[in-house]
Amino acid sequence: MMNALPTPLMAICLALVVSTATAADPRSTDADAREVQKVAAATTSEKAAASEWVTIIGKEGASGVTGLGGNLVECQGVKIADDASHLKTIPGVGVVAASRKFAYGDDNNLNSVEHFADCEVVLEFVLGEGCNSGVKLQGRYEIQLYDSWGKEALSGVECGGVYPHWVSAKRGIKYIDEGVAPLRNASKKPGEWQTLRIVFQAPRFNSEGKKVENARFLKVTLNGELVQRDVEVDSPTGNTTDPLPEVEKGPLYLQMDHGAVAFRNVRVKPL
Repeated sequence: MMNALPTPLMAICLALVVSTATAADPRSTDADAREVQKVAAATTSEKAAASEWVTIIGKEGASGVTGLGGNLVECQGVKIADDASHLKTIPGVGVVAASRKFAYGDDNNLNSVEHFADCEVVLEFVLGEGCNSGVKLQGRYEIQLYDSWGKEALSGVECGGVYPHWVSAKRGIKYIDEGVAPLRNASKKPGEWQTLRIVFQAPRFNSEGKKVENARFLKVTLNGELVQRDVEVDSPTGNTTDPLPEVEKGPLYLQMDHGAVAFRNVRVKPL
């Protein structure tokens, strides 16, 4: 009877046997290597895709904004108040909310830290009854957010519309065009979370800084339904008497001074 090999020596012998067997079947080695490479490539691709998105408001909070005004609340969630034009906030992080309408002004709005040219924007929002908000690409070109639940007559001031140009009037403002109405009313009820997705093409400039191509909303969906397709915007929407100059890159702007509104899961992917 052969004496048993010491345990360390036995381990070495087994390793040599496995190594020899693998070398004897190179096809197995190649297949294993290809499978490892395939998994590694898929993992790298997933990580790269995830890293392309810039988080403005995420589960960890509003890390991508320049600051929160005193009237804005960072919270975990919101629900409609007894006065349906207001929102109640739930303590925590992940959501930025304006519980009611505040005075107009930049202190009550949000700007992203990073500036973007061509990009895709995905976000969720909720509105109080009768409330108004907006998402401005480069701080200049606005997709309107509004309580448009159940409305049949649509214009650029309804949810999903490209906002009109206007001038100051004795009482408020006067629209000088109609903007671009959404293709359909895809709005949900006040107090319900809604999803907006925008694919935006920034204006183009030549080497001398002259604009040679207008900005475009290539595609906008609201709650999964197409509301805008390939809409050219020849100048910043809103006030035509004092418009911001058009630029190659600008911040994502979330309007929060026109009524009760909250945002969450706000992300931008440069294209």
